[in-house]
Amino acid sequence: MAIDKIAGIGDEISFKSGIKGVVEKIYKNSVIVSVTENNTDLEFEGDKTVVGHKNYDIL
Repeated sequence: MAIDKIAGIGDEISFKSGIKGVVEKIYKNSVIVSVTENNTDLEFEGDKTVVGHKNYDIL
């Protein structure tokens, strides 16, 4: 997943094939995401997770 730009706050992103979320906070190497759609067996405590910039696509 090559990214052309870093997601901004409020942007919807997808990651790990089947998970979507909205960016809440941006850091140098990652973003904090509020998970909105999860079609996997993974569970996220508090429906939030950290995703590295190279590991997501902006929708």
